[in-house]
Amino acid sequence: MLTDYHVHLRPDGVGDTFAGAFNAANVERYREVATAAGIAELGVSEHIHRFQQSLDIWDHPFWREQALDDIYAYCEFVRESTDLRLGLEVDFVPGREDRTQTLIERCELDYVVGSVHFLGDLAVDFDRFDIWASGRSPQDVWRRYFETLAAAAGSGLFDILAHPDLVKMWGSARPTPPGDPRRYYEPALEAIAESGIAVEVSTAGLRKPVGEIYPSPAFLAGALEAGAPIALSSDAHVPEQVGYAYAEALELLEQLGVRELAVFERRERRLEPLGP
Repeated sequence: MLTDYHVHLRPDGVGDTFAGAFNAANVERYREVATAAGIAELGVSEHIHRFQQSLDIWDHPFWREQALDDIYAYCEFVRESTDLRLGLEVDFVPGREDRTQTLIERCELDYVVGSVHFLGDLAVDFDRFDIWASGRSPQDVWRRYFETLAAAAGSGLFDILAHPDLVKMWGSARPTPPGDPRRYYEPALEAIAESGIAVEVSTAGLRKPVGEIYPSPAFLAGALEAGAPIALSSDAHVPEQVGYAYAEALELLEQLGVRELAVFERRERRLEPLGP
């Protein structure tokens, strides 16, 4: 089985509309690409910050700008009008775990993708709120990122840990710590081992300046050693990105001995043999 659980029907940008994204014709465009790529399990996991209800969790200026849609209308559309698995991509906001859990539980999801984009009010992957312009050292940014990722993994909120080394997204366009990056991974790998959360292998990094799959082979090897199941995703934001560069991801998984993928339904996980 092949999966793509980290998919967005709603393009980035506030000019797009709910009706323009959440309709049968748009779903069919995604489904056609998935079928051609041999993807059996296709799921949608819209960013939580696109929904008005997210402001009960975090009133960040970017979320305030983006929070246009109703989360319950989204869930109703996916459940009643599509054959997609229903998910959410939910940012981990330290200190707001209870509010996050309350909103997640109200949505009756198949899975929750947990991500870390922000450290405090600043983002590791978004130049409008660029943490790299704050004067912090790359060592401090990477340390804080993986400590926050560890807290996300250990929170119990999420089923899948998304793009686990997103901090590398800019590649050479931002400073990176000298030496072996594996020393920063340890808190997150320990939390993955303790929580049993699935780790996402995401081809989205191949479309970014870093030009690499998330996570790095070293992080992925550590996650596998920790016993983590693997979820395979593209982080598609348009239909053409569904299953993006899966041949490269499958080659990496084969090299590391991965034979199964995590599959989700109503927050229950099972493992299925990897393959088209």
